Parts: sequence; C-alpha cells; structure tokens
Amino acid sequence: MTHNDVLIRLRYMFDYRDAEMVAVFAAADRVVTCEQVSQWLSPEDSPLRVELGDTDLALFLNGLINHKRGRRPGPQPEPETLLSNNLIATKLKIALNLQGQEMLRILGLANFQLSTHELSAFFRKPGHKHYRKLNDQ
Repeated sequence: MTHNDVLIRLRYMFDYRDAEMVAVFAAADRVVTCEQVSQWLSPEDSPLRVELGDTDLALFLNGLINHKRGRRPGPQPEPETLLSNNLIATKLKIALNLQGQEMLRILGLANFQLSTHELSAFFRKPGHKHYRKLNDQ
C-alpha cells in the first residue's frame, strides 16, 4: 500500500473534502494547497498524480492528531522521514484516542482476529524482542 493509498483511505474514512485536508496539514504547521491534495489523491493511472512522501504523510498524521485531540503546548514534533505501517497505526491510534480493546473490536469488524499480545507487539519499538512488523493487510 502506498502513502497515497493511506491518504485516500483516511480521507474517505473521515469524509474530508480537499479544504479539510488542507486544514489538517495546517494543524501540523504545513502549508499545502488544494491542488497538491488533489494530486496526491488522484487515481494511480492519472498523469496528474504525485507520490506522497514519508514526511508529508507524517505531517498529515501529526496534523490529524492535533486536529482530533488538540494541539499540545510547546514545540511540535518533527515529522518522521521514514514511515512504517507500525508508525502509521500508532499515529492513528493516538489521533483517535483508541485503546487496545477498541482496536481489536475494529479489526474484528474486518474479520481480522488478533489477541491483545499480538496487537501490543505492533506498537513496540523496533528493537524490542516482541516487536512485530505490521504488514499491508
């Protein structure tokens, strides 16, 4: 799954229009235009499509956290330059203020069954012995 696909799915999940997507980026102190958002959201075979980089998706997710939970005082976190599925899931968990049982229930709705131990392995640091890489499915 590409970062553009993640952005498209988040847009539909939250039912955001281009202007709202721009506002989410602005919540992370990133200025983007509706034209840029449209290019990122263009279909894969469109000549107008521009690939979304790790930093831009990290900025969107940071903005989503600020947009949904409020901006924390002090300097804002620097966007990551390399995103993994685990980090994307972590940022979504924070933005939506989800607890483990809520995440398991959501995954269950998609017929994806996990135990609490398996789920917690996705949110561990990469060097941890119980860390597990989150795949695209």
